[in-house]
Amino acid sequence: MTDEMEAIDEATQYRRKIDHTLARFSAAHDELEAEEAKRRERRDRLTARPTALLEQTRTALMRVVAPSSPAGEPEEKPSPQEKAPQTRLQEKKQRHNERTLKAGRIAAIIVALLVFLSTGIAWGAKTWFDAKFNQVSALDENSADIQNAAGQTGDENFLLVGSDSRDGASAEENVGDASSIPGARSDTVMIAHIPADRKRVVVVSFPRDLEVSQPECAKWDPATSKYSEEKSPAVKITKLNTAYGAGGPQCVTRVIQQITGMRINHFVGIDFNGFKAMVDAVHGVNVHVDKPIDDTTLGMVISQTGDIDISGDQALSYVRARHVKGDPTSDYGRMKRQQTFIASLLKKVMSSDVLLNAGKLSGFINAFAKATFGENLGIDQMMTLAKSMRGVDLSKITFMTVPTTGNANSRGNEVLVQSQTKSLFQALIDNTPLPDPNASAPAESKDTGTSGTTPKPGTKRTSNSG
Repeated sequence: MTDEMEAIDEATQYRRKIDHTLARFSAAHDELEAEEAKRRERRDRLTARPTALLEQTRTALMRVVAPSSPAGEPEEKPSPQEKAPQTRLQEKKQRHNERTLKAGRIAAIIVALLVFLSTGIAWGAKTWFDAKFNQVSALDENSADIQNAAGQTGDENFLLVGSDSRDGASAEENVGDASSIPGARSDTVMIAHIPADRKRVVVVSFPRDLEVSQPECAKWDPATSKYSEEKSPAVKITKLNTAYGAGGPQCVTRVIQQITGMRINHFVGIDFNGFKAMVDAVHGVNVHVDKPIDDTTLGMVISQTGDIDISGDQALSYVRARHVKGDPTSDYGRMKRQQTFIASLLKKVMSSDVLLNAGKLSGFINAFAKATFGENLGIDQMMTLAKSMRGVDLSKITFMTVPTTGNANSRGNEVLVQSQTKSLFQALIDNTPLPDPNASAPAESKDTGTSGTTPKPGTKRTSNSG
């Protein structure tokens, strides 16, 4: 280094230039080092944020899955010395019970878990899913038709509607097209009821040809999922599946709330055009077939018998077939197949074959988001529901059909057995034991248009996970 007080000769000037250059390089180096430190800090924060969120999500889900002891106190496990020896039969029964409970807890959180796993990280998963899901107006939770609304606080009632819209369908799908079959009807209508105490799950199906009274509804365009200012007039007597074509989700919700008195707080619509993609995404679903399913309209659906893995195309025909040879029940046979399929699909989605396969998970979530639409169905709602259902055993779901006479009337419609229908839905609203589905019903005083038919109560079936 040079002394600034030295005589300024040529050599001194040269040394000073070198000193100044070195000083500038040193300052530049310090600035670059400071900037690099800031970049590292930002990078660490960005890396830590999704990791922390993923860990928080994993911990939250573990709390949902993990069994809890009464009164929220930690469970005390007996020491090996305190355990009584078990027989092989007792051990086998215990393992079976543990698997059943675990399956129920996994099913309770399956939707939320799928979303987080399919995206790889928790950060952004909620926005990602909610942006894909098509939200439409469907609910009327302040309807005068709702009975004992205060008593239904905390209940979760999902209205599931399968639409037969042909918009976007290809010729290979064998379902027709929008030009030959315009509009949309509700081929499948179900209520999935989960009471506030989360101690049971009941799914009730409604025949597509159920005779109903349709209120005035805003017209619905299934191609755009929009309502218009124009109104569809009230119709005193019509079929349930025409209500969807006339007024879309809002109209179906109003009709179902009139029949049941239940407060529908979730609506899930599924377009058949996108339904098969969900099945193909998980590489097929297993169903049990007692005899070949040959439909006079759709052709041979399943030719084999026994436990069969069916593809998306077969699944679509399986849940739509209503003219099966040898099955005189028509809609009732189809409703039973739909209920069986829902249980089988749930079992497949919650299996390790799907849960541990990122490709299948991602494909299923994408297909689900594309094929479904509705209201009050997002990650927030699913997570809240999952946490509240930690104690429910979903390996046993009660499937029922709404009580009808079982025979079409002179107008070709299925007719409710009013007394049994009221008893069924009152039991769901009040969270009391379900009525005996085999009990005989008193004669209805109202003229239903039937010709001496014997009332048929709603059938009941309990699923054992598909």
